[in-house]
Amino acid sequence: MRDLAQIDVIAPSFKRRLSGVTATVARLVPLQAQSIAITACAPEMPDEVPNVHWSRLLTMSRGGPSGPRVWHARRNVEMIAGLALRGLLGKRIKLLFTSASQRHHTGLTKALIRRMDAVIATSDKTAGYLECPATVIHHGIDTDTFAPHPDKAALRAELGLPTGPLMGCFGRIRAQKGTDVFVDAMIRVLGDHPDAAAIVMGRAVDKDQTFLDDLKAQVQDAGLTDRLLFLPEVPVWETPRFYQALDIYVAPQRWEGFGLTPLEAMACGAPAIATRVGAFDELVLDGKTGTLIDAGDVDEMVAATQAVLSDPPKLAKWSECARAHMVQHFQLQQEADAIIAIYKKLLND
Repeated sequence: MRDLAQIDVIAPSFKRRLSGVTATVARLVPLQAQSIAITACAPEMPDEVPNVHWSRLLTMSRGGPSGPRVWHARRNVEMIAGLALRGLLGKRIKLLFTSASQRHHTGLTKALIRRMDAVIATSDKTAGYLECPATVIHHGIDTDTFAPHPDKAALRAELGLPTGPLMGCFGRIRAQKGTDVFVDAMIRVLGDHPDAAAIVMGRAVDKDQTFLDDLKAQVQDAGLTDRLLFLPEVPVWETPRFYQALDIYVAPQRWEGFGLTPLEAMACGAPAIATRVGAFDELVLDGKTGTLIDAGDVDEMVAATQAVLSDPPKLAKWSECARAHMVQHFQLQQEADAIIAIYKKLLND
């Protein structure tokens, strides 16, 4: 059990369902714990992630080993919790918020951000929506975990996935994520490439279940149920194997805050076809590590996929470049170190 009296930094993630924030905390905290006394505070985390139950926050000592503690929030509810710990319970806390949103904030969010001691933006675009100074720190990935598999055919057999060229789209299944655009495009692509297959992996919440059912019906009507597969969401620590099985990753979002999945896919050697939303145009080198397309454009997605499927040497080159670009510019250690520098500044102020 973690001794909160020895903890300088708390990284909350209160949402039980798998999300980008959950994945970010799960990746960063174990790495940061090698350099600073940090713990997550989440309903569920992998065993290797230092984690405490929220109830222990109520009785933790007023200060930490360095005086104040840093509370690193990534959602409104976590900013509110940090303010409550400081204002109502008298805990000595410095408040840090990371914003990934690329839209104008609500009045509540603006009010909360104004009360933070420091703010991080995950992209230049995100920083442009903030009405306060922010440090831009791109997300990174663990390029040791997210890495090409030495035997893709054996991995696919183990996972029960089809042989031949394989495209994938992972994450929440809903209109905002563009899952319908991916399905529409893949039905057309698979019709022209009988050796290829595609997978959608993720979950739909109750309000999006009809949306998912309609997509499955489309695939069934097209006679592609054995080649365009819908796979259930897996824990964040199991996703690397599914990226490793892909040849091409498609990020079809209509809107996105940052968008981590293309990074993870490219680190595994799968070039990304991504829409021009979120930070994708800061992550994907168009024509080198993948292709950028307009959001919601099925024809453009079909053309981009067809172009790379029909040119195996280009696919191989893009795969190699994608991996190299991630290793050079998007290492998780780079993100962890940049955030730790902010932690230390707050602890010492």
